[in-house]
Amino acid sequence: MNGKNILLCVTGSIAAYKSVDIARRLIENGFRVQAVMTKAACNFITPLTFEAVTGRPVLTDVFSGPFSHINLAKEAALFMIAPATANTINKLSCGIADDLPGNLWLTHEGPALIAPAMNYRMYKHPSVQKSISGLKKSGVGFIGPVSGGLACGEEGEGRMADVATIVEAAISALTPKDLKKQNILVTAGPTREPIDPVRYISNRSSGRMGFAIARAASRRGAKVTLISGPTSLMPPENVCLIPVQRAPEMEAAVMKHLPGATSVIMAAAVADFAPSAMEKSKIRKDDISAITLKKTPDILRKVGARKGRRILVGFAAETGKDIESAKKKLRGKNLDLIVLNDITQKGAGFDVDTNVVTIIDKKGKITDYPLMKKPEVANIILDRMLEIK
Repeated sequence: MNGKNILLCVTGSIAAYKSVDIARRLIENGFRVQAVMTKAACNFITPLTFEAVTGRPVLTDVFSGPFSHINLAKEAALFMIAPATANTINKLSCGIADDLPGNLWLTHEGPALIAPAMNYRMYKHPSVQKSISGLKKSGVGFIGPVSGGLACGEEGEGRMADVATIVEAAISALTPKDLKKQNILVTAGPTREPIDPVRYISNRSSGRMGFAIARAASRRGAKVTLISGPTSLMPPENVCLIPVQRAPEMEAAVMKHLPGATSVIMAAAVADFAPSAMEKSKIRKDDISAITLKKTPDILRKVGARKGRRILVGFAAETGKDIESAKKKLRGKNLDLIVLNDITQKGAGFDVDTNVVTIIDKKGKITDYPLMKKPEVANIILDRMLEIK
């Protein structure tokens, strides 16, 4: 995020302790964070805690520094209030500026996000709902609240959204929406082809590359459908996840959603082979000498045959930088781009956070990229898609 400033306002809720983690994660994603606290918030957590995390002095009063209510707002790319109490939300809606967050609210001219946190009765109160409705109409984004256990011991809608959800909303809010008109279909993960109720044939794909592509596309404004084989990854925010197990299930899901897609990125590592038949009960060691295999559906080839005007991206995982095999796959399956991944290289391959890729386009252009984190690779792939005419 190139050091963009986020103004993080913390108000008087028990959820204030989560805001420290929000600040930490925002900084990990490349942001600079300036924390501002109301007097009430200081009853729940000390300013020193935020100063230790952000490396910046925390302001708690409109008189903390000359023109701080103007200068901080001018420097901020994003204004965020997390947690936001009922009192704060109502005051913002009315333009009341009797504290530093209220003054900053009136001087900030960029995007704003609010993460409410309060008792469910307060959240449902007509005055609070009216304030939220008015703020939404003025373009303010709201994250949550969610239902769950509240600090008072009751259950209901009023719990502040998860930290990961709030951080994702901040990143998305500051990401240019150059894919806003795109409907992107992404496949990810491995498939599992059952031998019996206990065993299966699969591969080492973790799904991280496909999930990174889906997340990056969503942040850039695309409507994303993610069809994924078994994985332990949390689904990206604002992405329609369709879980599958076997190659025929992935094929059926892909063909069902293909008509509505403007672009297709096939990052899944579909198992090439499956047992000819699945045994209904567990096979005993002494009862087997061989397993008869059959080929699984070639989903990429089928999509290539029906792609029409869609952009189609495929992947080639190889044990070596086999450019000719990747080119053959690109031509044979009617791809626009192919991403060659040499899994033998350090930092590349399966179940790691980084990748080393070579991208080949349908005109024969070959581009090598250095070791990068998978989210960076994901954005490069999306950038290359936008170049296709």
